[in-house]
Amino acid sequence: MKAGDALKIKGKISEYADGFSVNLGCKSSDLALHFNPRFNESVIVCNSRCSNAWQAEHRDKHLCFSKGSTVKIVIEMLSQKFLVKLPDGHEVEFPNRHCYDKISYMSVKGGFRVTSFKLD
Repeated sequence: MKAGDALKIKGKISEYADGFSVNLGCKSSDLALHFNPRFNESVIVCNSRCSNAWQAEHRDKHLCFSKGSTVKIVIEMLSQKFLVKLPDGHEVEFPNRHCYDKISYMSVKGGFRVTSFKLD
């Protein structure tokens, strides 16, 4: 993934999920974007990780996800930031703190089962 690309992820949220995360970076210890909807806190947390150390959280109270639903998330990588388009049209912006020009690592964790993903 490089600047200008959009990652489209479709999947189903578990009925029993406390939350889930989509992680993009170079490896699990160096993440440019940790996108983490948390149902138990009614918030979306975005963060980055550098050499296994978490950085300052960005919290967005616009939690439009619901347990048991099927959703599509679009993550656009721009040169200075990530733009995450939520299923209801709301957008969450998060800075590209590491100034990565490409992403080679992706993971999805928690109560989310990926049914398809596409890189445009």
